[in-house]
Amino acid sequence: MVWILGGEFWMGSDAARFPDAKPVHRVPVDGFWMDTTEVTNEQFAKFADATGYVTVSEKTPKAEDFLAVPPENLVAGSVVFAPPPAHVPLDDHYQRWSYMKGANWRHPEGPTSDLKGREKYPVVHVAWQDAVAYATWADKRLPTEAE
Repeated sequence: MVWILGGEFWMGSDAARFPDAKPVHRVPVDGFWMDTTEVTNEQFAKFADATGYVTVSEKTPKAEDFLAVPPENLVAGSVVFAPPPAHVPLDDHYQRWSYMKGANWRHPEGPTSDLKGREKYPVVHVAWQDAVAYATWADKRLPTEAE
């Protein structure tokens, strides 16, 4: 881990397109410790194996949480990057990303992929609550938005 010095900075935005970031304001931040690298697949596997933890992407979404989604689309999975064959506009993320059934941290490119040779890669397909669970298990915490 490395010590990050505290200080103050301006946080927020007055731009109309970011109403939830208003107003711009001065924020003090105390110094804090941060890992120097991302959590690896190997590290996350130790956590999952030790606790039996199941990530958000490994669980079938609940219909009551996604009222407008047809039941056949409520499948465990995650969004996977697929490079387009040609240049596409940057304003349409559906040209490069798609929801894939069976994609999760153990299967990063979909259900036929695995972690072989990727043990030291950063873990992917983890949601905020998955990261909190891992950090708690590791006796750490996630940085705040200001940090």
